[in-house]
Amino acid sequence: MTSTLRPVLSLLLGTTLLLVGNGLQFTLLPLSGAAYHFSATLLGLMGSAYYVGFVAGCLIAPFLVQRAGHIRAFTAMVGTAAATVLGHALVIDPIAWIVLRAITGFCLAGLYLIIESWLNDRATNENRGLIMSAYIVVNFGAITGGQMLVTLNPITTFNSFAIASILCSLAVIPVALTRSAQPAPIAKVKFDPLPLYRAAPVGIVGVFMIGVANGAFWSLGPVFATGNGLDVNDSATLMSVAVVAGALSQWPVGQLSDRFDRRKVLAALLTCAALSGIALWRAPSDVTMLMIFGALFGALTLPGYSLAAAHAYDKTPPGGYVQTATTVLLANGAGSIFGPALASLMMARLGPSSLFLFTASMQTLLLIFVLIRIRVRQPTSAEAKAAFDVPATAPVAGPITPSKADAADIAASPQQPAA
Repeated sequence: MTSTLRPVLSLLLGTTLLLVGNGLQFTLLPLSGAAYHFSATLLGLMGSAYYVGFVAGCLIAPFLVQRAGHIRAFTAMVGTAAATVLGHALVIDPIAWIVLRAITGFCLAGLYLIIESWLNDRATNENRGLIMSAYIVVNFGAITGGQMLVTLNPITTFNSFAIASILCSLAVIPVALTRSAQPAPIAKVKFDPLPLYRAAPVGIVGVFMIGVANGAFWSLGPVFATGNGLDVNDSATLMSVAVVAGALSQWPVGQLSDRFDRRKVLAALLTCAALSGIALWRAPSDVTMLMIFGALFGALTLPGYSLAAAHAYDKTPPGGYVQTATTVLLANGAGSIFGPALASLMMARLGPSSLFLFTASMQTLLLIFVLIRIRVRQPTSAEAKAAFDVPATAPVAGPITPSKADAADIAASPQQPAA
């Protein structure tokens, strides 16, 4: 295993530092904004702005990488992302924060694309699973660890913003000093959702609607926590518990979907996720109860993206995996733009707990669509299914590396993040 990972250790170390810093921001910014009395609507727009930038980054970043190469593009985007963190501390203004979140989303989209195309370029068919599994562990661990760093300092002080910026800045060092050769240039792929929708309606509608629900959760989950009387430590713990539970449930849910119709597994998951959301909506402001229901919500909600994306890959012909990866990623990002903004409007009228009434509503709408499609079209045969793979960045909005794709196809595939 050591010999397999040695060529990508510097990249994985840089990724760890980057995502710890970014994970800290995920929890710090909503909590700080609430402490500065930003309205729920403005906090929701901050979350939406991140995904606007992320979608723009998915479309534009490949050209930047082609122009400058992987290492220079990585350095430029990390530097921009690190400077942007400090901007939040220097300018306490919601409009400025909305713009800064869009810049962060743009940079993170480019960084995910660089990291994952680089990893896939270094992997072979024999060791791809090990390398991507290591990457998945880095993602979940770094984001969870970053969220917990918010407990070290008061949320309205400069310190936490400085720590996030320092961690992001340090991510440059192992990548800039690596002796590894850069990957081949990233292939340009257009975004064309109509062919995928015709082939796999549940796949494209699923990733979009899951983006609406999960984007709202990532952006406004800390606001729900503080609105229910949790302190900063408990708010960070609640978000981390949901991430860990979602990570642990990915594989059993995926293996189940390999044996049965993925749409039926998704329907069952959506039903349970909606019920867990309703439980959180109605739950008393008790730390223990919120942690239990939060773990259930994460375990039942976060694997949904993987199932919907896997169903889309089941319907993808050989040679079309990069096109599908791009379409799935951008559809999920588009949904994540709308989710925080819409959920914040509901929270402004009905209170912080209505965040999970919103997620349950979105999951119910998707459930109805999935049930209709199950009646209309026969399931994919077991032989035609792509093997299930956990998306590398599932918690926050995540990519898929389909094992059926050939190495060249995968190496060009952009992948996805968190809020």
